[in-house]
Amino acid sequence: MLYSQLDHIAVTAPSLTAGVEYISQALGVTPQAGGEHPRMGTHNCCLKLGKKIYLEVISINPKAPSLDRPRWFHLDNPDTNRTARLATWIVRTDDIQAAVSSSPVFPGDIESMSRGDFNWQITIPKDGSLPLGGVVPTLIQWQGIHPAERMHDLGCSLIRLEGFHPEAEKVSAMLESIGFHGDFSVSPLAPGKPPYLIAHINTPTGQKKLCTS
Repeated sequence: MLYSQLDHIAVTAPSLTAGVEYISQALGVTPQAGGEHPRMGTHNCCLKLGKKIYLEVISINPKAPSLDRPRWFHLDNPDTNRTARLATWIVRTDDIQAAVSSSPVFPGDIESMSRGDFNWQITIPKDGSLPLGGVVPTLIQWQGIHPAERMHDLGCSLIRLEGFHPEAEKVSAMLESIGFHGDFSVSPLAPGKPPYLIAHINTPTGQKKLCTS
């Protein structure tokens, strides 16, 4: 029986500085430095949101060599990367191969990644896109220590995550197929309406929200 749960939420930004400023303005706290992803030409900062839950600010690393492939999280798309935004969410599983095989929505190919001494497998579509506009999650399987275990607790926690999509039933079917357990809900939108996410977060100064748009 498959079991999966929310691992982290991803905020994409045109630069790491812009992403950190967005979080500082929205939540009143500053994410801590993360590291680089050599295979993707990106770098990040992180904010702990629970025991094994966190927020990742990720952007193209201007010092990284050019790539011969699209970057993950749709970072090469100028239309979706003009400003910092909540782009998608990532679900943790203990059997990523089985989860991908069972999912009715293809989340991407499984690739091995690393950042410092963190190692994991993650799903990435070949074109770097976000399946179903990011409302369907990326899948991840950690190998060894989880990043949140090394993050400072700044008094923030994820309350719940909401998704909105014209094909909400596809999102629900995908989550059921991978045995997802967690505080996530998806609601239908009218055909043609752009999908989006809302993250409700407790902060030292009260409840705040992060939105896709």
